[in-house]
Amino acid sequence: MPEATIRDVARRAQLSVATVSRALNGFANVSEQARERIALAVNELGYVPHAGARSLSLARNNAIGVVLPDLHGEFFSEIVRGMDREASRRGYLLLLSNLHANSEQATQAVRAMRGRVDGLIVMAPHLGEKELAAAFPPGVPAVLINTRGQTGGHVALHLDNAAGASAVIAHFAQMGRKRLVHIAGPSGNVDAQERSAATKLAAKSHGLDLTIIEGDFEEESGAAAVEKLLSSGQPFDAIFASNDNMAIGALYALRKADLRIPEDVAVAGFDDIPLARHLGITTVRVRIAELGERALARLLDLLTKGDPGGDELHAPELVVRSTTSPEARS
Repeated sequence: MPEATIRDVARRAQLSVATVSRALNGFANVSEQARERIALAVNELGYVPHAGARSLSLARNNAIGVVLPDLHGEFFSEIVRGMDREASRRGYLLLLSNLHANSEQATQAVRAMRGRVDGLIVMAPHLGEKELAAAFPPGVPAVLINTRGQTGGHVALHLDNAAGASAVIAHFAQMGRKRLVHIAGPSGNVDAQERSAATKLAAKSHGLDLTIIEGDFEEESGAAAVEKLLSSGQPFDAIFASNDNMAIGALYALRKADLRIPEDVAVAGFDDIPLARHLGITTVRVRIAELGERALARLLDLLTKGDPGGDELHAPELVVRSTTSPEARS
C-alpha cells in the first residue's frame, strides 16, 4: 500500500493542500477546527509529516535522531550514554544510526530519520562541507559534532584538537624525549587531521624528531605501527596515538617486545575512554559523555526556545598517568 501524501490528507480533511501544509508547518493562520480535522485525517491515513511540522501534537515524536560514524567502541558508547542521560531527563528517546564513510550511504542514514524524529545530532568528521549539506533534509533542526568548515547554519560543537595534541607534545618535551612517533588517524577524518597538524607544529617548536604513521583509530593499527617501527630498527622514545584505541594497541605491542613503559618508550593517547583509565594511559581527556549530554541539551533548547546560540569550542585537558610518569596513579 503506497504511503499517504499531503494531498490524501487534504482530501480526507476536505481542506486545501495549502491549509494542510500551513498547519503541518506551524503557521498560526489555521483555525482550530481545521487543525482537528487535519489531525484526524493524519491519524486515519498514517501520514508521516516532515520533521519540521511541529504545531500539531501528532507531529511531535519526542525522539531525537543520533547519527554517528560508528556504533561500537567505548568512545561512541560514552557519547551516547551522555545523550541518553539528558534525553531521559527531558522525556525524549534516541533513534541511532551509523554514518558510513560512503557519502551516499551517509545521506540515506540522515534522511531516513525524516518524519521520525524532532531533530538530529550528527557526528561526521569524515564528510566534507558539500556532502554534509547535501545529507540534511530541509528544515530539520540539527546540532553537529566535530564537523569540518561551515555547518550550513546548524549549531556546532567542536573539540579543540590542536590544544590537546600540543599539550601532549609539550609533556613529552618536558620529559626530555627526543624521538617522537605520532600514530595518526585516517587521513579523511577532520579530528585526525587537526591532531596531526598540531603535532607537527608542536614537535617542530620543541625541536623533536617526528615520524608519522597513519592508523585507522583501531587497536590493531596501533599495534601494527609499533611492529613496523621495531622491525625497521628505527629508534624512538615516545608515542602519541591520535586516539586511545591505537594507544592501547601500541602499548600491548611494546610490552610484547619487552620494552619498559615509560622508561624505554612513553605512550599517550587521546579521548580518555574508560579502558584508558584502567590501563593507566596518559591521554587527552575529552569528557566524552558530557560532550554528548551538551549536544543533546543544545538541540532540545533549539527545539523549545528556537534560539540556536553560537557554536561551542570544548577545551580538553591532559591527564598524566603511568604510561608517561611512573609516579602517576592510574
